[in-house]
Order: sequence, then C-alpha cells, then structure tokens
Amino acid sequence: MPLQHSSARTWLRIVLLAGIVVLLVSLVVAVVLASVLTLGKQEISPKMLKWEDIGTTRNLQEVILGRCYSYVSARHPELGDKDCLKIWESLKHAFIYKNPCNITTEDYQPLMELASHPIPCNKSLFWSKTNDLVHRYTKSNHNFLTLEDTLLGYMTDRVSWCGDPSAPGINYESCPKRSECESNPSSVFWKMASKMFAEAACGVVQVMLNGSIEAGAFRSSSESCSGHSIKRLKGILEERNFKITCEENYRPVQLLQCVNNPDHADCRLCSSNMETP
Repeated sequence: MPLQHSSARTWLRIVLLAGIVVLLVSLVVAVVLASVLTLGKQEISPKMLKWEDIGTTRNLQEVILGRCYSYVSARHPELGDKDCLKIWESLKHAFIYKNPCNITTEDYQPLMELASHPIPCNKSLFWSKTNDLVHRYTKSNHNFLTLEDTLLGYMTDRVSWCGDPSAPGINYESCPKRSECESNPSSVFWKMASKMFAEAACGVVQVMLNGSIEAGAFRSSSESCSGHSIKRLKGILEERNFKITCEENYRPVQLLQCVNNPDHADCRLCSSNMETP
C-alpha cells in the first residue's frame, strides 16, 4: 500500500509539472506573438506626407487662443462675445486628419461665421507686395484696417498649419506650397478671408501697392501711377464703376519709410530746404 501511494504522488507531481511547463510555453508564445504583431503594425503604419513648405507652427493651439483672447479682450473689447475656444476648435476641424491638398471652402465656413465682425466704413486698406510697410502704417495710423488687423487675420498672420490622414492628424514637419496643390489649408483660408474682408468694405477703400518693383504692383511690370500695371488696375476698376485716384509717394507713408532709411535722398529734402545759405 505505501508503494502505491508513493507512485500516485509521483504521477501527480509529473502531471502538475507538465501542466506548468505547458502554461509557461503558452505564455512565451503569446508574448512573442504579441511582439511580432506590434512590430508588424509599426512597420505598416502610414508615414506623414512630405511637402516643400514649412510644417504646422508648434503650439498652434496656444498661439491661436492667445491671439484671439488678446484681440477680443485688449484690442477690441466690443467683440468680447466671441468664443475663442469655439473658434480654435472650428479651425482645427477644418484641417486635422485631412489630406492637405483636399481642403474645401466648406471646411472653413463655420470658422468664417464664428470670427467675422463688422468693418467700419472708409477704413479698409488692401495691399499687395507691401506687407511690412502697410502694417507699420496701420500700427501708426489706426484709421485704417488691413485683413491682418481683423480677428481672422490677427490670429493667423505668419502662422502655418496643415493636417495629415495619419496620427496625430497634424503635420508639424511640412505643409504643401501652392505650387504643389492649390487646395491647401493656407491658400483656401486666405482666399476666403480676403473675400469676406472685401465684401465687408464700404465707403472709400484704400489700396497700398508697390509700383516700383520690377515684378509689378500686382503681378505685371510697372513703375508709378502711370505705369502699365497701375493703368490696367484703373481700367478694371473703372469698368466696374469704381472711382479711383492714385497718389505717388504718399507723404505719410514716405515719412514712415524715412524712419528706416533716413539717409535716402528723398528723406533729406526737408533738412536741405531748411539749410541757410
């Protein structure tokens, strides 16, 4: 009898050990299989699309929200009812997880409606190829507003953004240039914002152009109010029943330029006239 009990215990130990070994082998196989599957997923996961322009501005959300709150709280408190968080969410949903070459006007329509506000008559100032100068002018003369002085323009000026179908849905490495595809987030946005700004203009509208650059004031060659591209612009506007006047070397703007170029010949006229013989 003792021999039988000993054999039974030995057999039971063998069965238990075999079960433990099988369990350990199963666990090892499961871990290895999970690792293989994980590596496989990493290998086949889509990569971010690559483009030629700079990527999305870092901390884009903080930049947009900060500028929005600054605009509606400090610069234009009469717009205090604007919901900056909703405006940011609307901008984000316009491009996140989307192919940056397939952006539509419908994507931005909610944003345009949320951020729009009235533009006082006689204050609209349009520009082309005079970016730095025109904004120095509006900073010193608050009687005029450019698109970049509106809420939409102020929030997004010199900021870049685009999405990507793969996670995290925003491409911080590169975004497409207009030459790569016209329906990119930046081009569609600024086209819509410019149209909305133009439609809101009333009364006398100002335009600041650079007629002296070789490329022309608005994508043709020109040198002054009598130059080819300016004449063409006049003709286009007159055909649409707009009254237009052109003033060369507008004195307030010229003086502003003299701040940065005091030794220029045109900036020495005043001092030379004051000289006594």
